[in-house]
Amino acid sequence: METRLLHIFRNTPLGREVLLQSTYFCKTIGVNPVIYLPEFIKFLMYFENDVAQIDLDGSYLIAPETAREHAVEIVRSQGLPEPNFIEPKNFTASTLPDIPVNFDFMCCPRTISDLSSKIGLGYIGPRVRRIVQSARFPVLIAGAVYKPWKSVAVMFGGSSNAVNAFRLGVRISRLSGLSMDVYTQLGKHSLDYYKDIIQKKNLGNEMDQYVRNWEVFDSGEFSANLYNVPHDALVVLGAYGHGVIKEMLFGSIMEKVQSVLPNNLLIVGPKYQAPM
Repeated sequence: METRLLHIFRNTPLGREVLLQSTYFCKTIGVNPVIYLPEFIKFLMYFENDVAQIDLDGSYLIAPETAREHAVEIVRSQGLPEPNFIEPKNFTASTLPDIPVNFDFMCCPRTISDLSSKIGLGYIGPRVRRIVQSARFPVLIAGAVYKPWKSVAVMFGGSSNAVNAFRLGVRISRLSGLSMDVYTQLGKHSLDYYKDIIQKKNLGNEMDQYVRNWEVFDSGEFSANLYNVPHDALVVLGAYGHGVIKEMLFGSIMEKVQSVLPNNLLIVGPKYQAPM
């Protein structure tokens, strides 16, 4: 069964950069892009335990007569064949299509519901957060400007989501043939604590085989230490909520990473299920 990535295309210069990054991701790890060209300003995604309504801004409906042509041109520029396009079959209302969620990845800009003039580093829109919280697939958060990535950087803090991010990083490294580095900020735990988690999860062989360097920060602020992450790395990390009141917040590590690093981020949410 083919591996697929869902991309919601915006026919603007910003949308071009995001699709370039999305297509590069597909080319690098052997994934097939599937593109949705919105005809309406809203759509629904029916996840297992949640229904997310995605409210787009008007820029997603700009120049529909050239959107398909531009999308095909961008994908082909990366050496891939013409992509598949989603044609919604089900509608909850006449102008509210249902978009499938049976994908392996999804690519989003940092927000998919605000004008590009509002987008800034450190701001991930609530709709994107909702997708991360509910999806079984990882979400690729593309940078504002297309930049090929040359390595994989995994943030490892020892949580169950961090373990999933580590496994996903290994998968991306194996499929792409690119080196993988791991980054850990020591806090109340020693390095032996994190090594023990790796061993208990039977990930020792993966650590030895795929990880080029495990960089451990034993001092300094985590935000400052992130300067050591290569600018051209794909950053893989886990995200999780903090209960009912803060359910739209990521964990503290995730919030710091997304507010400091301009890199492309591949985020593993709490409902993520690794492929069999």
